[in-house]
Amino acid sequence: MKLKEGIQAWLIGSLSDPIVKILAKNSHLTTTQLETLLIDILSENAAGKPLKYDDKAKLRLTKAKISRGAFNRTLRQSKENVIKSIYTVLLLGYLGIFESTTLDPYLEVANKLKEYLDAYKDTSDQVSDPRERLKVIEMIREELETSLKQLSNPSEGIT
Repeated sequence: MKLKEGIQAWLIGSLSDPIVKILAKNSHLTTTQLETLLIDILSENAAGKPLKYDDKAKLRLTKAKISRGAFNRTLRQSKENVIKSIYTVLLLGYLGIFESTTLDPYLEVANKLKEYLDAYKDTSDQVSDPRERLKVIEMIREELETSLKQLSNPSEGIT
C-alpha cells in the first residue's frame, strides 16, 4: 500500500523534526494525538479521496492494530486539546495579556519560526547554492531550537 508507506514516512519525518519535538512537548497534545490529528487532516489530501476511519486507523505508526473506535477517541481528544488551546489564546487576548510586554519573547520566537519556514520554502524554490542555503536553514533552526528551549523552562515563561 503506497499511500500508507508515504504517509507513514512523512509522519516519521515530521514527528522526528527537532522543532516539532519541542513544540509538541510543550503543547497540549500527546505524540499519539498529534499523529492522529495529522493523519485525519492530511491523509485525504494525500489519497485524493475521502477515507474511512478504519483506513485512517491503519495509517498510524504503531505496529499494533488500532480500532476505529480507539482512533476516533484519540482524534476527539486531540481536537478538544486544540480547541482548549485556542480558547486560552482568546482568553488572554480578551483580558489584554497580549498587550503586555511579558509575551514579547513568545512573539519573537513566533517570528523566528516564520523566518525558519520561509527560509525552508525558499530553499526548495531557489537552489542556486544548496550548501549555503542549508547552512542558513540550520543556523535559523538552531537559534529557534535554543529560543524554544529557553521559553519552555517554566522559570523563563510569562512573568
